[in-house]
Amino acid sequence: MSDILCMYSTRTGNTKAAMEELAMALDAELVELNDGVDRSGAKGFLRSGMDAMRRTVAPLQPFETKKPLANYKLVILGTPVWAGRCSSVIRGFLKEKGYLLTNVSYVLLRGGNGKCEEVYQQMDKYLSQPHRTAVSLRAGSVGYHFWQEEFLRRTRAFLEGEEIQD
Repeated sequence: MSDILCMYSTRTGNTKAAMEELAMALDAELVELNDGVDRSGAKGFLRSGMDAMRRTVAPLQPFETKKPLANYKLVILGTPVWAGRCSSVIRGFLKEKGYLLTNVSYVLLRGGNGKCEEVYQQMDKYLSQPHRTAVSLRAGSVGYHFWQEEFLRRTRAFLEGEEIQD
């Protein structure tokens, strides 16, 4: 049984694809989080942005993990960036369960060129300690695979107890 859990929300499928790749590379359990809100099409895009700006959250739909959240060595949260913030689905998860997580890493999927690093600090507010590793990816960009590999390198170093080098 894996000691790594990858959890994500997705609207377009980009975050899902990235998290599937990372889960496979780390031999991690993979779980999709959903709040049951229709976020498809133009209306879904607008609603997602408004929910993020207002910090609105809907109750999460039930999800299952193979063991209690607190028993994972690392939980990697994947989220699209909506209006400069994490998705309302991930925010809802963090508000509800963030206190259970001891070691967390972030994977942000963004549409723009900015790295959106301020989103890390927004998410850290729901945790008892700051994130361990993080990456901001843009699907289809030239640097996507480089930064994904760098995230994997830093994550493996953390898991092996090594000092993480910037």
